[in-house]
Amino acid sequence: MQKLRILIACGALGLSACGGGSDSMSSMTPAPTPPAPTTNVQAVIVDAGPANLSFASVDTLFVTLTVCAPGSTTNCQTIDHVQVDTGSYGLRILSTVLTPALATALTQQMTNGSPLAECTQFADGYSWGPVKIADVQIASEKAAAVPMQVIGDPAYATVPSDCSSSGKQEDTVDTFGANGIIGLGVFLQDCGPACASAVQAGTYYACPTSATCQGSTASLAQQVSNPVAGFATDNNGVIIELPSVASGGATNVSGSLIFGIGTQSNNALGNAAVYTVDPNTGNLTVNFQGTPLADSFVDSGSNAFYFPDGSTPTCDQTMQNTVASGFYCPSSTQSLMATVQGMNGTSTPISFSIGNADMLFRQNQMATAFNNIGAPNTDTSSFDLGLPFFFGRSIFTVLETKNTAGGVGPYVAF
Repeated sequence: MQKLRILIACGALGLSACGGGSDSMSSMTPAPTPPAPTTNVQAVIVDAGPANLSFASVDTLFVTLTVCAPGSTTNCQTIDHVQVDTGSYGLRILSTVLTPALATALTQQMTNGSPLAECTQFADGYSWGPVKIADVQIASEKAAAVPMQVIGDPAYATVPSDCSSSGKQEDTVDTFGANGIIGLGVFLQDCGPACASAVQAGTYYACPTSATCQGSTASLAQQVSNPVAGFATDNNGVIIELPSVASGGATNVSGSLIFGIGTQSNNALGNAAVYTVDPNTGNLTVNFQGTPLADSFVDSGSNAFYFPDGSTPTCDQTMQNTVASGFYCPSSTQSLMATVQGMNGTSTPISFSIGNADMLFRQNQMATAFNNIGAPNTDTSSFDLGLPFFFGRSIFTVLETKNTAGGVGPYVAF
């Protein structure tokens, strides 16, 4: 997850309606058999974000899901505007979003007799809170007893220094930009064997009291985990399908989050090319301007193409009082090429454009989706193929150890 935010007012979202027609058929023609309901698809949307957000979200993909107290079918809450992030792993919900009844009913995860808490470090800050157990449902898929993080829980007001030193605190809906985030990347847990075998600074903590949290190991079963792995079926990966977006942007964009790869008629891999990723980091290589960037990745949780390009100025360098601080602002739209290469050697050239973000945001203030915004990547060995890369594509994310027609994960395909 990597993101920049725009400081621009955004009005109410426009809704489009489709006109209908009529047709007729002979009474002798039998009515068609309705198709079986598809239970592994959940609608997703790119829009301005949760209600009362003080800024307009841009290129942020949201889903609605349901969280229940473990084992309960009544103490449940449907939560909208949870960000969909293939660059992280596991579910995280803001404490202020949860109803008091559900918040108190979520089971506290324990480690060595003490409550377990976590620091989640993103590219632009950190989030802190306890690890709780919940049942999670998306579409008709259900995962029981999933470890998730509750961000900004007031009972855990003291943040360890090796967590808080990593950037700004993002423990409210306004600072986080969403009601939560669901990490649907290639790994089963958010830290994996590294945190199970040794204390990793700035990750998991044992908290005998909320003010005395100390770094701790966390077993694989204790760690915040990818809910998809807990589904009874359709549990080997996800597909994100989004339509194309015009160069001037779109007010909002609707698409689909599909669970499973090759498990139903609607999630076959088809002709998508498979790009295996590093089994330890989830990275692949993007060759850009003659340089192989080996720490690159495909990430729906990033709201731009993030890549190192010293020849393209940022908006802050070219103008005062920009509404697109941190983004690239070339004098004219740049048509660029890169090559995505998996660890399996599969290699495909891709073309993309980078427009003047300040101009784009000013000219279409209602837009929340752009396919042509970029920003510098502080990691000069990394190209982050963020949400603009997803528009007009079906992108498959396959979990580690899971088998598919394209091989065993982890890999991405498109």
